[in-house]
Amino acid sequence: QGHLVESGGGLVQPGGSLNLSCAASETIFSVASMAWYRQAPGTQRKLVASITSGGHTIYADFVKGRFTISRDNARNTVFLQMNNLQPEDTAVFYCFADGAYRTSSGRYYYNQSFWGQGTQVIVAS
Repeated sequence: QGHLVESGGGLVQPGGSLNLSCAASETIFSVASMAWYRQAPGTQRKLVASITSGGHTIYADFVKGRFTISRDNARNTVFLQMNNLQPEDTAVFYCFADGAYRTSSGRYYYNQSFWGQGTQVIVAS
Protein backbone atom coordinates (compact mmCIF):
# COMPACT_ATOMS: atom_id res chain seq x y z
CA GLN A 1 0.00 0.00 0.00
CA GLY A 2 1.14 3.55 -0.62
CA HIS A 3 2.36 5.77 2.16
CA LEU A 4 3.11 9.40 2.97
CA VAL A 5 6.33 10.57 4.59
CA GLU A 6 6.39 13.85 6.49
CA SER A 7 9.36 15.93 7.55
CA GLY A 8 10.16 19.38 8.90
CA GLY A 9 8.70 19.35 12.40
CA GLY A 10 10.61 20.40 15.47
CA LEU A 11 10.96 22.91 18.27
CA VAL A 12 10.64 26.61 17.49
CA GLN A 13 10.28 29.76 19.55
CA PRO A 14 7.08 31.85 19.42
CA GLY A 15 7.10 34.00 16.33
CA GLY A 16 9.31 31.56 14.48
CA SER A 17 8.73 29.59 11.29
CA LEU A 18 8.78 25.99 10.11
CA ASN A 19 8.22 24.39 6.74
CA LEU A 20 6.65 20.95 6.68
CA SER A 21 6.95 18.59 3.72
CA CYS A 22 5.03 15.46 2.84
CA ALA A 23 5.89 13.18 -0.06
CA ALA A 24 3.72 10.38 -1.38
CA SER A 25 5.36 7.10 -2.29
CA GLU A 26 5.74 6.26 -5.96
CA THR A 27 2.95 3.72 -5.75
CA ILE A 28 0.42 6.52 -5.17
CA PHE A 29 -0.99 8.31 -8.20
CA SER A 30 -3.95 10.43 -9.38
CA VAL A 31 -3.82 12.41 -6.15
CA ALA A 32 -6.78 14.77 -5.94
CA SER A 33 -6.57 16.63 -2.66
CA MET A 34 -3.70 16.90 -0.22
CA ALA A 35 -4.02 18.41 3.20
CA TRP A 36 -2.51 19.00 6.60
CA TYR A 37 -4.29 18.22 9.84
CA ARG A 38 -3.10 18.70 13.38
CA GLN A 39 -3.91 17.17 16.72
CA ALA A 40 -3.00 18.62 20.09
CA PRO A 41 -3.02 16.40 23.20
CA GLY A 42 -6.54 15.65 24.37
CA THR A 43 -8.19 17.17 21.29
CA GLN A 44 -9.61 15.94 18.02
CA ARG A 45 -7.67 16.06 14.79
CA LYS A 46 -8.48 19.26 12.92
CA LEU A 47 -8.03 20.38 9.34
CA VAL A 48 -5.32 23.03 8.99
CA ALA A 49 -5.27 23.51 5.22
CA SER A 50 -6.03 21.63 2.03
CA ILE A 51 -5.14 22.02 -1.63
CA THR A 52 -6.53 20.42 -4.77
CA SER A 53 -4.53 19.36 -7.81
CA GLY A 54 -5.77 22.56 -9.45
CA GLY A 55 -4.38 24.71 -6.66
CA HIS A 56 -7.60 25.59 -4.85
CA THR A 57 -6.84 26.09 -1.17
CA ILE A 58 -8.83 26.08 2.05
CA TYR A 59 -7.50 27.27 5.41
CA ALA A 60 -8.76 26.95 8.94
CA ASP A 61 -9.55 30.32 10.48
CA PHE A 62 -6.90 29.84 13.14
CA VAL A 63 -4.07 29.78 10.57
CA LYS A 64 -5.25 32.27 7.95
CA GLY A 65 -2.56 34.79 7.15
CA ARG A 66 0.15 32.76 8.90
CA PHE A 67 0.30 29.41 7.09
CA THR A 68 0.60 28.70 3.37
CA ILE A 69 -0.06 25.35 1.74
CA SER A 70 1.42 24.45 -1.63
CA ARG A 71 2.11 21.32 -3.64
CA ASP A 72 4.23 19.87 -6.38
CA ASN A 73 1.85 17.79 -8.48
CA ALA A 74 4.63 16.10 -10.43
CA ARG A 75 6.12 14.69 -7.24
CA ASN A 76 2.88 14.36 -5.26
CA THR A 77 4.42 16.44 -2.52
CA VAL A 78 2.66 18.96 -0.29
CA PHE A 79 4.24 21.68 1.81
CA LEU A 80 3.08 23.79 4.72
CA GLN A 81 4.94 27.01 5.39
CA MET A 82 4.14 28.10 8.94
CA ASN A 83 5.02 31.62 10.05
CA ASN A 84 4.48 33.50 13.30
CA LEU A 85 4.03 30.25 15.19
CA GLN A 86 2.45 30.47 18.62
CA PRO A 87 2.35 28.06 21.57
CA GLU A 88 -1.23 27.11 20.69
CA ASP A 89 0.09 25.74 17.39
CA THR A 90 1.87 22.97 19.28
CA ALA A 91 0.54 19.69 17.94
CA VAL A 92 1.31 16.64 15.86
CA PHE A 93 0.81 17.55 12.22
CA TYR A 94 -0.48 14.88 9.85
CA CYS A 95 -0.40 14.82 6.07
CA PHE A 96 -3.39 13.50 4.16
CA ALA A 97 -3.94 12.61 0.52
CA ASP A 98 -6.65 10.97 -1.49
CA GLY A 99 -5.95 9.13 -4.70
CA ALA A 100 -5.08 5.70 -6.02
CA TYR A 101 -2.25 3.27 -5.61
CA ARG A 102 -0.87 0.24 -7.36
CA THR A 103 0.56 -2.83 -5.73
CA SER A 104 3.79 -4.59 -6.62
CA SER A 105 1.69 -7.31 -8.22
CA GLY A 106 0.05 -4.80 -10.55
CA ARG A 107 -3.33 -4.36 -8.91
CA TYR A 108 -4.88 -0.90 -8.72
CA TYR A 109 -7.01 0.60 -5.97
CA TYR A 110 -8.91 3.84 -6.45
CA ASN A 111 -10.56 6.35 -4.11
CA GLN A 112 -8.15 5.61 -1.31
CA SER A 113 -7.21 7.81 1.64
CA PHE A 114 -3.66 8.00 2.95
CA TRP A 115 -2.27 9.41 6.19
CA GLY A 116 1.28 10.19 7.19
CA GLN A 117 2.75 9.06 10.48
CA GLY A 118 2.72 12.59 11.92
CA THR A 119 5.43 15.10 12.72
CA GLN A 120 5.65 16.91 16.04
CA VAL A 121 5.66 20.71 16.15
CA ILE A 122 6.45 22.35 19.50
CA VAL A 123 6.30 26.10 19.93
CA ALA A 124 7.89 27.19 23.18
CA SER A 125 10.39 29.74 24.46
